[in-house]
Amino acid sequence: MSTDRVRVVVTGLGVTTPLGGDVDSTWSALLAGKSGVRPLTEEWVDSVPVKFAARVAVEPTEVLPRPESRRLDRAEQFALIAARQAWQDAGTPKVAPDRLGVVVGSGIGGITTILNAYDLFKEKGWQRLSPFTVPMLMPNGSAGWIGIEIGATAGVHATVSACATGAESIGYAMEMIRSGRADVVVAGGTEAAIHPLNIASFAAMRAMSTRNDDPQRASRPWDRGRDGFVLGEGAGIIVLESEEHALARGARIYAEAAGVGYSADAHHIAQPEPTGAGIRSAARRVLEDSGLTGEDIRHVNAHATSTPAGDVVETVAIQEIIGDHPIVTATKSMTGHLLGGAGGIESVFTIKALYDRVVPPTVNLDDLDDGVEVDIVQGEPRKLPDGQIAAINNSFGFGGHNVAVAFASV
Repeated sequence: MSTDRVRVVVTGLGVTTPLGGDVDSTWSALLAGKSGVRPLTEEWVDSVPVKFAARVAVEPTEVLPRPESRRLDRAEQFALIAARQAWQDAGTPKVAPDRLGVVVGSGIGGITTILNAYDLFKEKGWQRLSPFTVPMLMPNGSAGWIGIEIGATAGVHATVSACATGAESIGYAMEMIRSGRADVVVAGGTEAAIHPLNIASFAAMRAMSTRNDDPQRASRPWDRGRDGFVLGEGAGIIVLESEEHALARGARIYAEAAGVGYSADAHHIAQPEPTGAGIRSAARRVLEDSGLTGEDIRHVNAHATSTPAGDVVETVAIQEIIGDHPIVTATKSMTGHLLGGAGGIESVFTIKALYDRVVPPTVNLDDLDDGVEVDIVQGEPRKLPDGQIAAINNSFGFGGHNVAVAFASV
């Protein structure tokens, strides 16, 4: 990590999620405990064992002009929508191109483009393929389009670390500013993976909930009856700036991006390390990097995906490294799991919780599993205390990736 302690702040937020097409609508739905999970209606639904998912509340074609949307993969559409929101929310900063960067990743990338284009190729030949097929399928496409739109030349990057991607992108963006490479960076994650092949593949791993009779209650982190995650889609993007740059232009500051902690399990390609050693390591490192103590952390947006293997061990790690005082929630209970987009939207949620001093509840938690001894928000939103406090967003991914990002009130 860089030892240069340039202070990094958050000045813009943007999302498109299963709960809303922007930050305000999504946040209101979260606080109300609403679910974005719905039955799938596509023709292919009878071919897969899981018949529900958390599709975005507002289709991107309702937002983007048709000529633009046709040259973008669905994940790129989400990313551009969220990035434009965040950029506008930040006040469309005036910044030299060589001081402006982008870090936006996806866990899977343009998977629907790949599969649909291959079907078209087989059925009608190569001449029918779009000339935008490669830019649509490449996982750095979202970052590239955003960089082109805002004129970022300091560096445009795309991290890929499965379900930790969005959070890792934000951590990398922080380092770009700390190291002096950029003054402003647009960062986050996006995903559009609701496709029969992906659903069938996750189902083959026994990773997804099969609660087809009650989709809205299928995502149930920490509940004794949880049976897997619910697939979601969307994007979450934030604008990061050096504090000096933000103050100089009179920007509204949501929070300080205080630190990031990384670790790897080196254990299994899809299963978390059972003792939580990697999670504890990421938690220690985010405290070290941010200069915060466990006592400073008053809220944790947990990764908690509703899978039997990972939920409880995360809370044990939180309790051991941070303490049993933080207010902990799992917003995936309402949004489903956005894979590479999860760390993006959940960082937005963590920042909003600090800024508004309120934490959304975890829904569908009827029977708390053994071993969960942290303070879980259930039923109703919970107020955060006044004064200087901090919060952490946890994101973990297949491959053993662990990322914890800390934000502090200002």
